[in-house]
Amino acid sequence: MKNKNKSKSKCKSIVLTGGGTAGHVTPNIALLKRLKEEGYKIYYIGSKDGIEKELINKLKIDYYGISSGKLRRYFDKKNFSDMFRVVKGVKEASSIIKKLRPSIIFSKGGFVSVPVVMGAKIHRIPVIIHESDITPGLANKMAMPFATKICTTFPETLEKISAKKGILTGSPIRNSLFSGTIKAGLELCNFNNEKPVLLVMGGSLGSVKINTALRESLDTLLKNFQIIHICGKGNFDNNLTSTKGYKQFEYLSEELPNIFAASDIITSRAGSNSICEFLALKKPNLLIPLSKEHSRGDQILNAVSFEKQGFSKVLLEEDLTPKTLIESINTLYSSRGNYTKNMKQAKISNGVDEIIKLILKYSK
Repeated sequence: MKNKNKSKSKCKSIVLTGGGTAGHVTPNIALLKRLKEEGYKIYYIGSKDGIEKELINKLKIDYYGISSGKLRRYFDKKNFSDMFRVVKGVKEASSIIKKLRPSIIFSKGGFVSVPVVMGAKIHRIPVIIHESDITPGLANKMAMPFATKICTTFPETLEKISAKKGILTGSPIRNSLFSGTIKAGLELCNFNNEKPVLLVMGGSLGSVKINTALRESLDTLLKNFQIIHICGKGNFDNNLTSTKGYKQFEYLSEELPNIFAASDIITSRAGSNSICEFLALKKPNLLIPLSKEHSRGDQILNAVSFEKQGFSKVLLEEDLTPKTLIESINTLYSSRGNYTKNMKQAKISNGVDEIIKLILKYSK
């Protein structure tokens, strides 16, 4: 019996956490293959009904749901009730962590990660946090005091966090994204090689403004492009299903590598994970970042950084109209060679290797 317990204690295990949007989940997914190769037993703690649950369950990873409240920077009556959910979430996460006894916890952010990181501190489990954006989000700001190390995508972020904890790793990129083929992508959409392919996406939850501007521009854009539109859950337009050269999806997972391969240019929000994937794939892109009216402005900073480096063209949301969208897409396509050249010269940093090194180093 002693040998059995000793063997169990030597087994490496890790808890991954993060949720709210796909951007808080896909970097975790990018680590899975390497973690398995290193012999880790993998668990995931997320919200009880968030998008992360659906994504992780498909991968057959042990999933534990906890209570999670949204913490807002502005006054809202819901802040009081959500605070109780956070406290409840800490208790639930602490109980799960006590049961699992992980060697380490890796957090990708989102409000569900805060109770998990706090629960890890209670049980003295080392925590590694990854911050994708130039400026840390509120959830990560709350979690950072409890972290052992804080990984960043942008060098500018290091100026905003503890020098002892911060380390530039880059963003983890899923290897599966490089496995797609143009043929499979075109066949999935019933497209051909006669016109270039424009991919339009508004983040995992979709974007009403981008969706509306695109659909009002279809007649003009379809003269020059075949269009793949990832519109977000609940945003499918049944009236457009028979439109030739236009293919809608609410969300894509396994098929996404083929869609990327088939796309000549991309129009998207400016979430850090997405734009780093565009850079790795050398896909010229038009970024339409969330406005400060509806965000803390992190996507604007991401977009400006990539525009300065010549990787992206930017159209601010407040300037978005069918006309400006058409003009920006046409300009991007005509200059696509310059963007591709700049991206090929970039020193791309895939964060998987560096993050795995830290996980191995700080695992108990």
